[in-house]
Amino acid sequence: MTETATETRAAKGTPQPTEKRPGWRESVESLLVTIILALFATCFVVQAFKIPSPSMEPTLLVGDHLLVNKFIFEGTGAWYDHILPYRKIRQGDVIVFKFPYQNHPFYVKRVIGVPGDRIKIVNSVVYVNGKRLKEPYVIHDPATYDPFAENFPPTSQDYLDSAVLPEWKAELPKYVNAKGELVVPPHKYFVMGDNRDNSWDSRYWGFVPRDAIMGRPVIIYWSLKEPSEFSDTGAPHNWLVGVFDTLLRIPLDTRWNRMFREVH
Repeated sequence: MTETATETRAAKGTPQPTEKRPGWRESVESLLVTIILALFATCFVVQAFKIPSPSMEPTLLVGDHLLVNKFIFEGTGAWYDHILPYRKIRQGDVIVFKFPYQNHPFYVKRVIGVPGDRIKIVNSVVYVNGKRLKEPYVIHDPATYDPFAENFPPTSQDYLDSAVLPEWKAELPKYVNAKGELVVPPHKYFVMGDNRDNSWDSRYWGFVPRDAIMGRPVIIYWSLKEPSEFSDTGAPHNWLVGVFDTLLRIPLDTRWNRMFREVH
């Protein structure tokens, strides 16, 4: 019997295997894998964050939506610190961190001093380790008087009584050296906002512990202006009008020129 005849008989008398379609079990498995990967990415790699205050203007505006890279800074003390592609936190990095004193959402500020740095502000100029810090990102508001934006650390107890948290009031003098400089201790960071006269930061509540730092924002994936106020009389139809108005205004209120802008 020839090879051709054998193939013909097999084709006529023997059912040929067909491609198996994925069933419900395969679909569930694929969905679970997708969820696990998404959760892994959210927990360890990247996380979304929204800017709630103007303290980092003009670098970051209220309504900017950021992607925060959680997979960048070393120093957590984990065994994989020296294996994975981490780097040290540097002066000038914009960071997202958990506020160290109160049960508050995450803050975003700029690192001014790393462990061992000596910080002093004289006439609104920041000096780190005796050298003037170049800060092209900083703005000052002449309408706002902020003594800590002009000179820091404070030399008067009156300023401490009126401006800082009680916990920081007791701790701050311990870190001031004989030259009037604030010395950043190990595993801590000194941060400030770019909107220097309108930022509640390390000057007022202290250092950021390393384990409170979540990561570094890398890109603005969406930016939305603050929604306009509308009259609310308590009637359900007015609430619905407000919702529909908000949805319709999203394209108009989106800051398209800030989309996919890197954060520096």
